[in-house]
Amino acid sequence: MVNPSNSERWNRAGIDDNMLAMFDASETKDPHQDALDDRIAFLDVVRASSIGPEYGKPPTSKIFGAVFHMLRTGNSLEIIVGSYKLLVDLDKHFPRVYLSRSSSNSPSKLVAVKEAWSPFIDCLDNGTAEAGDKQSSGPLDPSSFQLLIEDVAEIISGSKLQAANMEPLRNMLLFQYLVIVFEDDFIPRNASSEWNMQRESLLSLLLGSRKINYKSLMKDCLTIICQLSQLLQGEFSKHLELQQSSKSKLSRNCHVALSLSLFGVLKDTCVSMEKLLVMIMNLDMARKKADMEGHTTRADSPRTPLMEIILDELAYNKDSVPLFFKTFSEPKLKLEIVVQYLWKYITKPSVRTRKSSDYIEDATFGGALKCFSNKTGTKSLMKKIGVDVIQFLLAHGFQAQLSILSNGNADANISGDKEGGVGALVDLCQNFISAFNDFRSTDAHMEILSIGKEALFTAATIMAAKS
Repeated sequence: MVNPSNSERWNRAGIDDNMLAMFDASETKDPHQDALDDRIAFLDVVRASSIGPEYGKPPTSKIFGAVFHMLRTGNSLEIIVGSYKLLVDLDKHFPRVYLSRSSSNSPSKLVAVKEAWSPFIDCLDNGTAEAGDKQSSGPLDPSSFQLLIEDVAEIISGSKLQAANMEPLRNMLLFQYLVIVFEDDFIPRNASSEWNMQRESLLSLLLGSRKINYKSLMKDCLTIICQLSQLLQGEFSKHLELQQSSKSKLSRNCHVALSLSLFGVLKDTCVSMEKLLVMIMNLDMARKKADMEGHTTRADSPRTPLMEIILDELAYNKDSVPLFFKTFSEPKLKLEIVVQYLWKYITKPSVRTRKSSDYIEDATFGGALKCFSNKTGTKSLMKKIGVDVIQFLLAHGFQAQLSILSNGNADANISGDKEGGVGALVDLCQNFISAFNDFRSTDAHMEILSIGKEALFTAATIMAAKS
């Protein structure tokens, strides 16, 4: 990675005029092979002049805009993928935001290169710059991003998902690139742990914009990640088989190649969507912390935390529970969602008695597991959310907690203090097996799902190994 030392690195010599002339020439030509060759040559020249040299300089905003235009409007696999890879590589070499240290002992300082080109308008909410539409090389505004998410949701639903159609590939790669931009901007700001830096992130400005419907945007994101989970579990291959059996202008080999490319892009889109959701939840936690410490102002308009929206959507549509947890893998946030979902329905003592007067709610995963020893409460929970949903929650909660504890043990192995971690692992496995047995005893005819069997086998194996 090449970190620009000052704003002069974002000034470019006259060689860019020649590159822009090459790009303009390709735009004026008819869409045939000569124009395609000119555009590929343009991308190669930009890469060679910026990334190739040891001390290469970043392209000008016009060059960036031209490459971005190719990504948004390209009609060939070579141009769409080539422009996407070039933008990603340029961002790696010339970050817009990064942490810098003057010496090894000095604290990190956040550096934001103001002159750097961005795919978003400078002022996401009140900007005067004209946002680019679908046929423009100009930057996006928040409403354009929401339209992109809606387009991706429509693509994933199957109405536009065809190997011969370049629009799905183009829109999903555009989304992946924008998530990379959000990530490169948010991660160093979040690492600073300063709210005034976090609130200025592109993601924060986008979500706080009055030009988007925040809840609708978040629901579309959840729909996409659940639909992708379903597609990638087997339905995608069936969908493509139907296309292949129908009449097509493409040869069989070409169709297979495009299908494999699209499948890979779908998987990467799923990963990108999870990254976006994780960043939003981390931003919500940063805002909550800043609010508790008194660092927020009236300008930090409140919005519903994403985790609350996820819980409401999963409660409303229980069929999405296995799809969401199958795809969402970040252990700490995954565990938190499972715990909050369970405790939303776990019965609490309603009348104070001698036994319940000292009741303290242990709102953790371990506390939830212990509640299954109460058969009345377990029956109530089964009635409210269903046997299968409980199994999915228990299994995914166990996996997430196991992942967190295992990573903690890895750190403990380095420090030499691992006895507590091993004990916590054994306790988790023992409580999980006990809870599942209590759960099963409540309904003798209950069928254990494959994910439940896998989790029970893992827990029993760990206990046998540690005993």
